[in-house]
Amino acid sequence: MAGPDLILINPGNRKGSYQGLGDTLAAVENPIWAGLLASFVRRSGYGVEILDANAEELTPAAAAQRVVEANPRLAGVVVYGHNPSASTMVMPAAGALVEELKGRGGPPVLMLGGHVAALPERTLLEEKPDYVCAGEGFHTLTALLEHLRAGGGPGLERVPDLFHPVGGGIVRNAAAPLVRDLDGLVPGHSFDLLPMERYRCHNWHAFGHIEERRPYAAIYTTLGCPFRCEYCCIQAPFKRGEKALGYGRKVNTYRRWSPAKVLAEIGMLVEDRGLYNLKIADEMFALNRSHVLGICDGIAQRGWDLNIWAYARVDTVDREFLERMRRGGVRWLCLGIEAANARVRDDVQKGYTPDDLARTMKEIKEVGIHVIANYLFGLPEDDLDTMGETLALAREFNCEFANFYCAMAYPGSRLYERALAKGWDLPPSWEGYSQLAYHTRPLPTNHCTPEEVLRFRDRAFQDYFTDPAYLAMVRRTFGEATERHVREMTARPLPRAAGERTRRPEPVGKGR
Repeated sequence: MAGPDLILINPGNRKGSYQGLGDTLAAVENPIWAGLLASFVRRSGYGVEILDANAEELTPAAAAQRVVEANPRLAGVVVYGHNPSASTMVMPAAGALVEELKGRGGPPVLMLGGHVAALPERTLLEEKPDYVCAGEGFHTLTALLEHLRAGGGPGLERVPDLFHPVGGGIVRNAAAPLVRDLDGLVPGHSFDLLPMERYRCHNWHAFGHIEERRPYAAIYTTLGCPFRCEYCCIQAPFKRGEKALGYGRKVNTYRRWSPAKVLAEIGMLVEDRGLYNLKIADEMFALNRSHVLGICDGIAQRGWDLNIWAYARVDTVDREFLERMRRGGVRWLCLGIEAANARVRDDVQKGYTPDDLARTMKEIKEVGIHVIANYLFGLPEDDLDTMGETLALAREFNCEFANFYCAMAYPGSRLYERALAKGWDLPPSWEGYSQLAYHTRPLPTNHCTPEEVLRFRDRAFQDYFTDPAYLAMVRRTFGEATERHVREMTARPLPRAAGERTRRPEPVGKGR
């Protein structure tokens, strides 16, 4: 019996990426990129299914068997995580899934996604799919399906952005230009193909209503980011398409769906799914004023009660902007503060002034929006003192939540290119790029070993979230149930390969 033209698979690796924290604390998020790809391919007249092995907690063997039984013309393994930087840590599960599919005599396999676009040749050689996509994937999928529907054979060279083996070499097809008409060609996230009842928001996203993490959805309203932070890999799938459109290497494109299209999809989620918790996954949502306010004002006018979180920058918001975002349901903004020390920030082109940071933080809190502050330990110019400055700054701001990351040279970032050129010590496996995995291995700095950076990060996490001042703020802001939840969170051990366990460590860094 003939199956669908295409099955897109979201590999599952929650246990490897988050260890025991993935059971209850981490989000279970709809695979945004698979949903967008499905939307484009369906619009072109092909039958599509999505298998979310992560949400269904399927092993690679079980997922592969499901695909084989469905008998599609093509299997697409989509290597994306909760954000573009999380693509690489999905690779162990993606590679295992490809191996299982090939071992069962399954359909032809295409791998695509951020990591794959950054390292197409290496992915093809190491994981051994039939094809890889070196671009964003829309035109590649439809052209490849057309080729396969016609019986295969000659003509594979006309499939854009496709890399595939021939003999002992690799054929690299020409690039496809980026899709620019998002409203017309990528009309939504194909939520009807997904097990929406399985998705839940991050624990902090539900502070104040910690038992109400469902229903939940994540959407894109834009693609790309015009900024050029050295550690960011978000543009990896877009660079070939940008070049095909005539853009120079230093140009980062930034595309938008119209507010009307975004509001129509949010409305469907609200009315059909009872949506309350919403993530806007854009790498930089609070950027284009007319776009953001078109969406937020529309939500406010429709009276939808939403708990939205999104990304902003220190230098992209002002008081009026923030007030209208809050009226439109934005209750959390994530700020990439990264490092307190100016020398450390400047080295990776993360620029803002302390005055801008203080002003923005004050205004966000005054309008009633909570802050998730992102901090990054182990940038090239970091040492124990500068990392201590970052921790002290985090404790000074005492934001409602904080993410503490180790610097990673993700494939597709300029930091990765720099690491290769300088011969820096990179993780020996893709799992090592995951922030919370057992085998996490961050970059060394010019002054610290990877082990020192990781120990600092894990102890800083405990130092921040067990601080009496932080717990008192949580109790005042969100109530006693949320405070108890935070205490339970910090009591969960996080084993590391070096034997570190983040249970009641000694405080580290400056600021005591």
